[in-house]
Amino acid sequence: MIEFKGVSKTYASGSVAVSCFSLIVPSHRTVVLVGSSGSGKTTLLRMVNRMVEPTSGAVLIDDEDVREHSAVALRRSIGYVMQQGGLLPHRTVQDNVATVPVLNGTSRAQARTLALTLLERVGLDPSLGKRYPGQLSGGQQQRVGVARALAADPNIMLMDEPFGAVDPIQRRELQDELLRLQADLGKTILFVTHDIDEAFRLADHVVVLREHGLIAQQGAAAEILAAPADDFVSDFVGADRGGRALRTQRVGDHTVAIDEAGRPVGILP
Repeated sequence: MIEFKGVSKTYASGSVAVSCFSLIVPSHRTVVLVGSSGSGKTTLLRMVNRMVEPTSGAVLIDDEDVREHSAVALRRSIGYVMQQGGLLPHRTVQDNVATVPVLNGTSRAQARTLALTLLERVGLDPSLGKRYPGQLSGGQQQRVGVARALAADPNIMLMDEPFGAVDPIQRRELQDELLRLQADLGKTILFVTHDIDEAFRLADHVVVLREHGLIAQQGAAAEILAAPADDFVSDFVGADRGGRALRTQRVGDHTVAIDEAGRPVGILP
């Protein structure tokens, strides 16, 4: 479990990134922070692994303040996936994935064997382990990033807009892969995105942020869509847009969902 207890972050310049934010991220669940630029979502994420230190308040993992742990040890125990993958370009894919286990004391041979298993787990052919990151597509690099984050078998995964730099088809495939992995592994995932559709698709619990980390609304996707807290949330989630307001139409043996512009958007089972 991750708990934010009244955390704030003000930089030396006087700029306020986060103002008094509190939230509990339950174990084995996926919580998504969603908001536009300036909402403080990445700042909050990085407080968990001490890449950002709060000005006030505390972040707890299983009731222990993260400041009681070495920042280096903490980061090695938490999976972290970022938008551009953050892979080391001069190391093979296999050695990128093996990095943290080796740092934690696993033999290089064991870590490299584990890396190939993890590549397969995230939907990649283990033969790609011999390549370098620059020889992979953007989607493949992001899968490697997820494999590397899983390499230390962390209880917690932090994901900072991990699929934002790939095309829509690859993005959907990566989302599917994450849903499959979470169903299998049951990690505690804190995920950051500016894409409300991605948030609704992946999250057990969605937190919609205003500027400075102020919570506009939180809850299940269906709850937020059905009853937006105010005009800000309604606007942000697009509750009144055609893509959200659907009707059904019978076409042959199928029931098709139609948006307000008359475009078919899916088939209902």
